[in-house]
Amino acid sequence: MKFFTKKELLSVLLIFSGIILISLNNFRISLRRARDVQRKNDLRIVADGLVKYASDFASFPVSQEGKIVACRGPETKIDKKGNISGLVFCEWGKDSLRDIFDPDYPAYIEVLPKDPLSEKGYQYLYFSDGERFQIYASLEGTDEAEYDSKIVARNLKCGVGICNFGLSYGSVPLDKSLEEYKNELMDRN
Repeated sequence: MKFFTKKELLSVLLIFSGIILISLNNFRISLRRARDVQRKNDLRIVADGLVKYASDFASFPVSQEGKIVACRGPETKIDKKGNISGLVFCEWGKDSLRDIFDPDYPAYIEVLPKDPLSEKGYQYLYFSDGERFQIYASLEGTDEAEYDSKIVARNLKCGVGICNFGLSYGSVPLDKSLEEYKNELMDRN
């Protein structure tokens, strides 16, 4: 029975090491792409839920500190005329977007998604004036088709990352603030 020589064994080990290094790099790229796909899907789910919410309430939930303000808090009150006060912002990954008048009504979004790397400080960013909304995320891959350098130029913080992908309602641009867009519309009229 013949065994490998030292030279042959070293060659085989070098080849296996090269294959392992290439595989690990491809695996890291696959994980990054999977997280970016999750971010894009999360934003689509949120956008769809917001549109359903607005169809029932005739406006989108407003925003505060990059979060949706539409959750019941300890001070939330609804008077006899249906006016609401004391809503708090909803936490990503914890709260759901639902009808505050009827808790038995199906949720618009069962649990607001959170960024796959939220434990490292990444988060989604939401802006709304009630009429329009913009929602942003920070994709890890700059080679993603949806990566938008115009959003990057706004220098919005999606937690520890700079936002570079977003969705909005209708024709609302993502490279301008809602206020800039509203002023632009008023100037046109």
